[in-house]
Parts: sequence; C-alpha cells; structure tokens
Amino acid sequence: MPAEWAAHERCFMAFPCRDELWGSGLADARAAYAAVAHAVGEFEPVTMLVRPEDKAIAAKLLSRDVELWEMPLNDSWARDFCPTFITDGTGAVAGVSWQFNCWGENFPDYADDAKVAGRVLERLGARRFQAPFVLEGGAIHVDGDGTVLTTEECLLHPNRNPKLSRDEIEANLKDWLGVETVLWLGRGYEGDDTNGHIDEIACFAAPGVVLATECRDKDDANFAVFGENFHRLAEMRDAKGRRLTVMPLPQPRRRDLKGLRLTLSYTNFFIANGGIVMSSFDDPADDHARGVLQEAFPTHKILQRPALPITAGGGGIHCITQQQPSGALAR
Repeated sequence: MPAEWAAHERCFMAFPCRDELWGSGLADARAAYAAVAHAVGEFEPVTMLVRPEDKAIAAKLLSRDVELWEMPLNDSWARDFCPTFITDGTGAVAGVSWQFNCWGENFPDYADDAKVAGRVLERLGARRFQAPFVLEGGAIHVDGDGTVLTTEECLLHPNRNPKLSRDEIEANLKDWLGVETVLWLGRGYEGDDTNGHIDEIACFAAPGVVLATECRDKDDANFAVFGENFHRLAEMRDAKGRRLTVMPLPQPRRRDLKGLRLTLSYTNFFIANGGIVMSSFDDPADDHARGVLQEAFPTHKILQRPALPITAGGGGIHCITQQQPSGALAR
C-alpha cells in the first residue's frame, strides 16, 4: 500500500444519505462534503459516489468537475468501505476489498456499503483482492516504507475478528498491506464510534515522522489515553529501524451533540497531490494546527474547510476520502 502522499489518480468520496445518522443535519453535511470535494478538486480529480435518487441534489451542490458515479449506498464514509489500493513491483494498481461489517454492526443495514469496494473496482476494471477478514481504511495508516500504524482498541475489538489472535491479525496486515512492521497504539478518541480508528489520533507525515493528537487537559478522558500513545511512540522503531519523530497536534475544545462527544481531530486530514485538506472547527486551535501541518508538509498548499457538520456524523475529512494511487490498473 503506497503512502497517502504518493501521487494520486483521483480521490473517491460518497454523498451523505443515511437519514437516521444525519437527521436534520443532512443538508449541512452534504454542503460540507461538497466543500471538501471542491477543495480536493483543486489538486486532483474527485469521483463522488451517489445514490441514484440523490444524484440531482448532488449535481446542484457539486461542480461539474466532480464526477458522479451512481451506486447503491447506505452511508458516506468512503475511507472505510471503498477499496484500499495497492501496487505491485511494476507500479500497477489493484484494489483490496476488506470485509466490512459497519464498525461492528453499528447500523443493521450496511449490505450496499459492503459491496462498494467490489463495485468500484469492477467499474474501474481493476484487479480485485478479497480479504478474508474485517478491516476499515480508517483503522490503518502506512508510511510507504514498510510500516503500518494502528490501534489495539480497534483491530483487537471482539466486534471485528473475534476468532483471530493478535499475531494472526498482525500477520494479515503484513501480508495484505505489504508491510514489515506493525506499530500498535492503545486506545483512540473518547466517544469514537469506530472503536479507536487511528486516523482520529495519529498518522504518518513522512517515513519516520508521526503527527499525533495531544490532550493537555488533565480532566479530559483523552489525557491519559493520548499520553500513553505518546509514550509508546517514543519507544517505537519503524521497519527501517528509525526512531520516530513525533509532532503534536492540539486537541480542539470539547463539543457534544445530543449528549455525545464529537471526535474533533486535526490528524483526520487528506493528503492530495501537492495539497492538504484539513478541518477547521471554529476553534482557537485551528490556526495552530494549520501551522503544524504546514511545518510537516512545507511544499504543500493547505486548505482548511469547516468540518463540524461532518463530525456530527462521527468522522472527519480523512474518513470521507479515499485515494486511488497513480499507475496503470492491473487487470
């Protein structure tokens, strides 16, 4: 699996559609998704998956530069149910369909989303590899140099692969992502419906460089969790034996919606071709977080887009995007 900063052919997204998730916020979510699509579109082509019955609405919100693919959908989290793309030694690109069970069956209806990866690869005409285990794209982050970062809370959760041991899960990651080293953090963001996806708390910015969310409020439940993650990162070495350089990103102030905590995270951003599309939360930390990302990606143009309507559904900008690496498609 190439690193996210490798060249892209396009970015996939999926148009919000689950009424019981978004409720009265559906229109705001759709507008926020459109803003992200247009921001990503400044750097690379964007393909938006959309239910046939929602295509007219999507067409009104989106530029004609955004390609619309009609497809049955239950939800709108492309990172998790679109294919994870992989390359071979010649640069040819294929796709992996992970088994998708809606984050441990958070919703009972996910049959269409479970078929999206296969349908996307079929439409592309790309070779498909069907994985024999449950995984979501937001649960992993690779450095393109032999290392993957993930969390125990998610991959070892009994609602994913209860019959697989830690060693078996690690072996699967190595086999299916082409990595040599698995780096395990402990738990993720408090209130995360995905059971601790890595993209809410940490990600690679380059081989040997990790961006990680920092909590400075000792009364916050994330304080001890994120502190433990920083401790682990300080002790880790990647596949090439390098110690990690860790760049802290601030945690925005707490926001709740209907009594539940929103997972507001600046690590949940998308790396496009020469650009970064990141969240703003109308928060005092927005500018500081942007500065950290500019330091991490000095040659990239950074675009910040309002993300509160997206986080109301349980994710962020990285969660709603999935890159297709550049290269000829393996057939």
